Amino acid sequence: MPVGGANISENSRRIAKNTVLLYFRMFLLMIIGLFTTRIILRTLGFDDYGLFNAVGSVVALGNVLCASVASAISRYTAASLGEGDADKSGRIFSTSVVVVICMVLAVVLIMETVGLWFLRTQMDIPAGREAAAGWVFQCALGVFSLSLLSIPFNATIIAHERMSAFAWISVLEAMLKLGVALALLWSGGDHLVLYAFLLLGVAFIVRMTYGIYCRRNFAETRVKIRFEKPLFREMMSFAGWNFLGSGTFLLNTQGVNVATNIFFGVAMNAPRGIAGQIENIARQFVTNIMTAFNPQVTKSYVGGNREYSFELVCKASKYSGLLLLMFLIPYAFEADSLSLLLFGRNPAGSGLFSTLALLCVFVDMVFLGFVTLELATGDIRRYYIIISSVSILILPLTCLAFHLGAPAQAAYMVFAGVYVVVDALKLIILHSQTGFPVGKFLREVLVCLVVVAAVSAAVTLPVRLLMVPGWWRLAAVVALSIAGIVVASWFVALTDGERSYVRDFFAKFVR
Repeated sequence: MPVGGANISENSRRIAKNTVLLYFRMFLLMIIGLFTTRIILRTLGFDDYGLFNAVGSVVALGNVLCASVASAISRYTAASLGEGDADKSGRIFSTSVVVVICMVLAVVLIMETVGLWFLRTQMDIPAGREAAAGWVFQCALGVFSLSLLSIPFNATIIAHERMSAFAWISVLEAMLKLGVALALLWSGGDHLVLYAFLLLGVAFIVRMTYGIYCRRNFAETRVKIRFEKPLFREMMSFAGWNFLGSGTFLLNTQGVNVATNIFFGVAMNAPRGIAGQIENIARQFVTNIMTAFNPQVTKSYVGGNREYSFELVCKASKYSGLLLLMFLIPYAFEADSLSLLLFGRNPAGSGLFSTLALLCVFVDMVFLGFVTLELATGDIRRYYIIISSVSILILPLTCLAFHLGAPAQAAYMVFAGVYVVVDALKLIILHSQTGFPVGKFLREVLVCLVVVAAVSAAVTLPVRLLMVPGWWRLAAVVALSIAGIVVASWFVALTDGERSYVRDFFAKFVR
């Protein structure tokens, strides 16, 4: 049945509460993560840090597989909760455990054969570091395996919208990684190998924590694990099509990392690694929004209330875009200074790489809600065939650009250009399949984001041009750009209801 007005109001409050919790988590993770990265850079140095990122990209297939399976399991779990079928929830959890075990075995087999061959014969590994690279590879594979095994528990927490637990377990993981960084400062031996082994230990602790929490709080996670062939085939098919899209994204990101290593050597992986850290922080901020919205998008669509699910997708896209502008605009004006401030070091090219990486994140992540809505339909075959057929062009086009003499940063421009086309195709497919209101999305999301970005840039540019380079200019640019985004958002992007909600939210703190 469609969700009633009272339920929609309650759902909106729950989404807002979960978003605040996830942002509290994100700010803690960002502070801890930036401090951790500074220590890791200082301890490992540019070469080993670049080597760690390059070798890790070989195992990134597993991480993309994690995302694909997680999306499938989350979709089925949220849908069963929306239908109120407790028995089905238990069967879905049981089957999802079998799915991830099969996935772990398959990927480990592939990585221990094809992956090792590629590492030893195709990667540009500095002389004398081959053994260390091998240990990093094995530990990264272990981290992937444990992460994949955590997916059914993680998906259950999110589907139940227990974001407080999800947030605190993530904070625990960040604190453990900070402990790893501090341990490197006080240890001897090969820091790169020790770092890889300690991260494997962190992954094991996190996996056990997820399992213990879920078994204590959710009855469906305590069912006996059993194999149900029809449900297994359905979920594997769903995950397989999703993996087609995620695997293509792997080629567009980690595949380009490997191509950059081959064409430009390991030294270029350091600035790409810095840009990757900034990109990951920005993606995590947007992921927090979508994590709060995703269960309600799926439940409302499966429950028959399509209009509400469309509204949620538009709101999630708008909020994601406004948040990304708070990263993109300051970096566009003060990239080098911000990289130096955040990481303590600024490898040549990292500022430009970071700005372009944020541009790519913006082009991609503003449309992330479309994927959730598409998954909610359950009919994803045509969507992923079309989208993957276009987006897969990024890697060959990037390699062609490198072969013709283009600089390393050209990879980001290729990504952004192709994804503009991909985003347009997503709109067309979603409209034809679900009736998603394209005109409303263009007016209330994309046009608003363009206006807000233009206002912020116009306010910030004179300060950037007139002030002397230094920390005072950096502070002024960041403050003015964010202020411009906030003010423009208030008058241009937010609806009357959203402005009223913001007033009420802040009024609670002044009473």
